[in-house]
Amino acid sequence: MFRALFTATALLLASPAFAAFQSDRITVTTEGSGSDVVLVHGLASTTRVWKGTVERVPGHRYHLVQIAGMGANPPGGNAQGALIAPVAEEIARYIREEKLGKPAVIGHSMGGTIAMMVAARHPESVGRLMVVDMSPFVGAMFGGPNATADSVRPIADAMRARSAKATPEDRERERKATITSMIDTESERAGPIEDGLASDPNAVANAFSELIVTDLRPELASIKAPTEVLYVTPKGAPFTDAQMDEMYKAAFANLDGVKLERVPNSAHFIMLDQPDVFADKVKAFLGN
Repeated sequence: MFRALFTATALLLASPAFAAFQSDRITVTTEGSGSDVVLVHGLASTTRVWKGTVERVPGHRYHLVQIAGMGANPPGGNAQGALIAPVAEEIARYIREEKLGKPAVIGHSMGGTIAMMVAARHPESVGRLMVVDMSPFVGAMFGGPNATADSVRPIADAMRARSAKATPEDRERERKATITSMIDTESERAGPIEDGLASDPNAVANAFSELIVTDLRPELASIKAPTEVLYVTPKGAPFTDAQMDEMYKAAFANLDGVKLERVPNSAHFIMLDQPDVFADKVKAFLGN
């Protein structure tokens, strides 16, 4: 009897229903216990950006999504071609296959774009959505208020071509300058710089190009999850706080009930520049 029970159990555990989630585009690790929260990092970044948030906001089971090709992670399926849309589909598949129900999803920067995609294209998969410093159409920052995906495509193609010609020294110099502008807190820059330098150049260039031409504004109406957007006025940007507020208001006009909040005294990585403030926002968002 016990032998039969053991055999049956072994067969069940070997079945697809019990198989670990497999993907050549993302890996997911979990921390903590409680309600499910999916965390998605940004371009040329890794899950390390969420460390302080996970520590400061206990009581949840965090699903930390690591995108292949970002940081010292082999690019896998993200080595060539589109990255953002396929990764969004993989996250939706992860939520479905792991039977998470309708978890909260928090995405930073490019991860915010991915989170919006999941919520818009799989509205049944997301219970709450937080977007951290990301507009639904980055192309407007390059092509102006009347920009379209088609009008900024030449810009995206030119930037990708420029990236392909960059030397390792060029990339190191650019990555350090970029992170310096995106993180005000000097002591927090080393990790993101390391992750950026370790990221696969092709995956980063392709993802950035894809990001520029991705316009999610028409899809926002499909998002059914309560949504909160945290943003900053970029350091050195030719915009006042009031102008930035109006830009975000216009960008998210198609999403009913969205909560928009600008976080002062912070650059792009809000969770690193204002960790306690960010943690408080996340606690309120998750209903702690």
